[in-house]
Amino acid sequence: MVEFDHCSFGHVGVLMGGTSAEREISLKSGTAVLRALQAAGVDAVGVDLSHDWASQIATANIEKAFIALHGTLGEDGCVQGLLETMRIPYTGSGVTASALCMDKALSKQVLNHAGLQTPVSINIGADGPARYPVFIKPVAEGSSIGLHYVASKSEWQALRLVDTAGWMAEMPAKGREIAVSVLNGEALMPVEVAPKSGVYDYASKYTSGATDYFCPARLPAETLRYCMERSQLAVRATTCRGAPRVDMIVPTGGEPVILEINTIPGMTETSLLPKAAAAAGIDFETLCLRILASAQLEHGGGQ
Repeated sequence: MVEFDHCSFGHVGVLMGGTSAEREISLKSGTAVLRALQAAGVDAVGVDLSHDWASQIATANIEKAFIALHGTLGEDGCVQGLLETMRIPYTGSGVTASALCMDKALSKQVLNHAGLQTPVSINIGADGPARYPVFIKPVAEGSSIGLHYVASKSEWQALRLVDTAGWMAEMPAKGREIAVSVLNGEALMPVEVAPKSGVYDYASKYTSGATDYFCPARLPAETLRYCMERSQLAVRATTCRGAPRVDMIVPTGGEPVILEINTIPGMTETSLLPKAAAAAGIDFETLCLRILASAQLEHGGGQ
C-alpha cells in the first residue's frame, strides 16, 4: 500500500464548477474528491469557480490545486495556464496536452502520427456530411456534450446547426467500446461500457442504470493487454499526465480505434476511472491521493 505524507500536500484547493456545459458534473466530481481528501486527513477546501477565477483561487490561499473541472476553461489549458502564472502546482495534464486533447481534430492528427488509429473523418459540406451514418460532435467539448448519431439527411437537417465550423463528423466504428485509464503512466484494466440505448451519450453516461459496465472488458486477455499498451502510447504521444482516460472502440480482430483522450475524467459514482481503480484494488480515497501526489507545474519546477 502506498503511504502518503499528508502534511506535505499543504493547503489544497479542489477546483470545481466552472462555467462550461459540464458544470454540474464537475461539482459532483469535485465534491466527491473533496470528501475523500478530507477523510484522508488532507487540509483541503472546495473552490467553486464561477466568476473571477484568479481572485477566487488567490483568496483560497492554496498551495496545490486538484483540478476537478471539465470542459471549456477547465480542461482546455486555460485554468492550467492561470495556475502556472500563479506558481500553484496542479493535478492532471499541463497546458500543452490539455489544449491539444480538447481539440479533437488536432489530437487526431497527433495520434495518427504516432501510429494509432482514430475514426475516419467525414467532410461536412454545405448540404451536410458527405455520407451517412455519422457521429456529429463539437471539436472542443467533453462528456459527450453535443454528440449526435445522424443516420440520414433529414436527421442532419433536424439538428439545425447554424455554424458547422466548430463541428466534426466521423464514421461510426463497430466493436466493443472500452475506456482505459492511465494512472501516472500505468494503464489500469479496461472498462467496457454497454449503453442500453446503443450510444454512449450524455444521458447514458450520467443516468443511473442506463449503461452496463464490465471490468475487465469482455475481451481476450491478449487484447486487453494490447489495448492497455496502445493507451499508454496515446498518453505519451499527447504528453498527458495524471490520470487521463483513453476511450476506444475494439473491433473483432482489428486495431483499436481511439475516440478521444479525456485529460480530466469524471470522478462521480458512475465514472469509469474510479471503477478501473477499484478493480486494481485502489479505493477512491487512495486514487485521489495518488492523483494529488502527482501535482506539478509544467513550466519551471514541480511540487
